[in-house]
Amino acid sequence: MNYLFCLSLFLLSFTNLAQAASSQTNHTDSIVLGSGCFWGAEKRYEALEGVIDAVSGYADGSGFKATYRNIIKKSNKYNPDNYAEVVKVTFNSNQISLEKILQHFYEYHDPTQVNRQGNDIGTQYRSTILYNSEQQQAVAKKVTRQFQSLLSKAGFGKIATSIKPLETFYAAEEYHQDYLAKNPNGYCPDLRTGVTFNQQTVAKLDNSALLEGKQIVVVDAPFCPYCEKFKAETAKGYAGSIPLTFRTADQLHDLKIKTPTWATPTIILLEQGKEVFARQGYVARDEFYKIVGAFKLGESEAFNVAFNKGTDNRFCKQYEIFKDTPDGMFIDKLSGAALFDTRDRFNSGTGWLSFTKPVDGAVYEKPDHSFGMKRTEIRAVESDIHLGHVFGDGPNGQLRYCINATVLEFVPRS
Repeated sequence: MNYLFCLSLFLLSFTNLAQAASSQTNHTDSIVLGSGCFWGAEKRYEALEGVIDAVSGYADGSGFKATYRNIIKKSNKYNPDNYAEVVKVTFNSNQISLEKILQHFYEYHDPTQVNRQGNDIGTQYRSTILYNSEQQQAVAKKVTRQFQSLLSKAGFGKIATSIKPLETFYAAEEYHQDYLAKNPNGYCPDLRTGVTFNQQTVAKLDNSALLEGKQIVVVDAPFCPYCEKFKAETAKGYAGSIPLTFRTADQLHDLKIKTPTWATPTIILLEQGKEVFARQGYVARDEFYKIVGAFKLGESEAFNVAFNKGTDNRFCKQYEIFKDTPDGMFIDKLSGAALFDTRDRFNSGTGWLSFTKPVDGAVYEKPDHSFGMKRTEIRAVESDIHLGHVFGDGPNGQLRYCINATVLEFVPRS
């Protein structure tokens, strides 16, 4: 009796699993889409809930083997039979509709451009929808009509996207798959027109604060892993005196910017609302602080100390200001991170600021054999700027952190 009962339960469970798998299979569909370089597009589709897989590849070409090396040949740049860079999007139609995927497709590139997207020029970058059924064709034409209407109202031209039946999809070489994840120091192309299907009125951001003094603006974009990496590894720890603000490319009104903003992230340095420097693409933390250092410090002794391991003159002006401050903290002049506490300051008589210890975790040590000496350099953890050296001749057997005053700022204790 027990045997028959257990067998019945097993068969029932197996049947339910089989039905669930069959249901998912019955609702799995795919479509092939071309919207310029496939690296960023693949990543964006993968981020959509309901998308099962996104594979970079080639389609809609003929006359030669579909490989990356072939499609980028100069002879094929304007070849109408060149293969397009595309992404095969496999999705569960119970979770996301084809209409939603195509809306995303149109919103995240400029379909009015012919054989190009931004700086990427050639027939391989054409905008295309390659359908596998008459039903998909009908949905594609419907969504295209809707977006054309929205584009026209916004002052854009005619959609150049071709809508054709898919003949053959060729998966791209392995190194192109998940390219952004494999290459963490690049940029994400942001080629949106700014026109969306959801036409809710969005309040215009106030950029008046960005028109005053020195400002750092980082051009951001949705579905951009390089932007998220910059935020997590650099922006999160930045508390410097120059404000850092994130904006998307369509939120830069009233600012005088000359650098193209299609690559994200892009770091833009402003003075009185006017660009004085910009850098496209992901910037590592140490490089970011070099950029900020040049912007804030210019050609100064402080810059030389911070980035060229220079040394303040004994009893320099900044030392005289900082040697007798009220109770408070000395912070990194660039990152704003707390480095030393006045409670640990003492007068060593050397002409440089001296402390018995740093703030926990704020600095790190590095061997320094310059000038034929054996010393221990002290650098800031957050900005990696040079601060000074540590010696073993502090009071009562303690250490002496000999620190350059020009790379510090003082904040009274609140």
